[in-house]
Amino acid sequence: MMKGGSEVVHQLDHSIIQQPNEQWDSCASHDLVRFPGITSAPNFPSKPITENRANNPERNELSQWVEHVTRQLIEDLPENYETQAGLQTNGNEIPALLGELRPKKIARRNSSEGIEGQQQQQQHQWNSTHDDHLANRNETGAKGISGLDDQGLNLITLLLECAVAISVDNLGEAHRMLLELTQVASPYGPSCAERVVAYFAKAMASRVINSWLGICSPLINHKSVHSAFQFFNNISPFIKFAHFTSNQAILEAFHRRDRVHIIDVDIMQGLQWPALFHILATRMEGPPHVTMTGMGTSMELLIETGKQLSNFAKRLGMSFEFHPIGGKTGEIDISNFKISRGESIAIHWVQHSLYDATGPDWKTMRLLQALSPRVVTLVEQEIALGGSFLDRFVGSLHYYSTIFDSLGAFLESDDSSRHSVEHGLLYREINNILAIGGPARNGEDKFRHWRSELSKNGFMQVPMSTNSMAQAQLILNMFPPAHGYSLVQGDGTLRLGWKDTSLFTASAWTSPNSR
Repeated sequence: MMKGGSEVVHQLDHSIIQQPNEQWDSCASHDLVRFPGITSAPNFPSKPITENRANNPERNELSQWVEHVTRQLIEDLPENYETQAGLQTNGNEIPALLGELRPKKIARRNSSEGIEGQQQQQQHQWNSTHDDHLANRNETGAKGISGLDDQGLNLITLLLECAVAISVDNLGEAHRMLLELTQVASPYGPSCAERVVAYFAKAMASRVINSWLGICSPLINHKSVHSAFQFFNNISPFIKFAHFTSNQAILEAFHRRDRVHIIDVDIMQGLQWPALFHILATRMEGPPHVTMTGMGTSMELLIETGKQLSNFAKRLGMSFEFHPIGGKTGEIDISNFKISRGESIAIHWVQHSLYDATGPDWKTMRLLQALSPRVVTLVEQEIALGGSFLDRFVGSLHYYSTIFDSLGAFLESDDSSRHSVEHGLLYREINNILAIGGPARNGEDKFRHWRSELSKNGFMQVPMSTNSMAQAQLILNMFPPAHGYSLVQGDGTLRLGWKDTSLFTASAWTSPNSR
């Protein structure tokens, strides 16, 4: 382990930021020791590793139940369901619906059946399947399933039935099921299943109302979102993982560069940057001139973030300038970026599902190519945002049930920080995916994974270094092994997840025409 690791862990464990005036000094004091020098990599194994596996399987039942129940229920969908729901199909299978959780071939039915009769038959089949699950739940042999009670199974199954009703525009039946769900599932419930179902039901109710009224108005309270991000940063390793692995890749890309330009696709409060600034300011070869372009939807917050970063850089004695751009990368022309001759460019994006931070993906890709960055640091959620409603529902249900599992493993149900994260952050993401986002809502074709798209468009992957692995490992050392977080290095990426489910993947890329 890296020298000084115990000190880092102690500081990480007390890194909550309480007041706006304390943010930048707090970030600097907590983070400046996290980045090892480029030439002083710790001795980590070169082969892919997985760390911190949980030793308590009963604490990860919800996501396993979601996978199991979803797989079996979808096997019983009617033959023409995919046409009604607008699914992308391949033969008799639904390849886009579950990713790795692909159903078996669907039994063929009489093509002369009417749509109404098929929907009734579909509902009957799902109800029958629901009863079969309750009768045979102890015979499935699925790992960890026996610990979820009948109430949790009933809630998850009813939620899935409701999603199917919405996907075929049976809004009356969906409304009936949503009324039942909202009466029995609470976001304050003792089980992860109840809390997940409560938030998903609320998001799906918004979807039904939007479908009836034809409105879709995502309203973002940025201050409350940023507060929830800070809580999330303190009770789980995911935000730290995104920030510190990316900072390390940028630090290495800027080695011996005198003029550097960082473009943050969605900067928010910019709390990740003071640590990097400190390392750049204390380089042996001297600090570079740093230009930063911060992008976002609130110009007021961008200006405030720029002032905070400028003041911090001034205290370090570092030459710095900040340029705010109120807009999305897919809507901005390259002429809006004040790129100076001789600057090395880093583009940074931590993906989230709170709102669309980039606009049209193809326009964003075109801008990335035009900027010719020396490095693109990308942290992606392992969740597909495109496809049909049911695609997004199933993928997000599995993804967020896993995150809720990770929070519920070591935080009590009445923990205020946990509720702030679930209500102020995770629910907002779920609501955006189900009630607002996706091609069915905005007409845009979204990339499934930016990693593959960058490769297709000429970018070359820069493997995440052993120093980046060191940063991630130090972060995980805050959490005892029983908590179940997993860290995997492979294919040039770093993946952080919960037990066997990958949740966030960090990667770095460079343009063939990089500056």
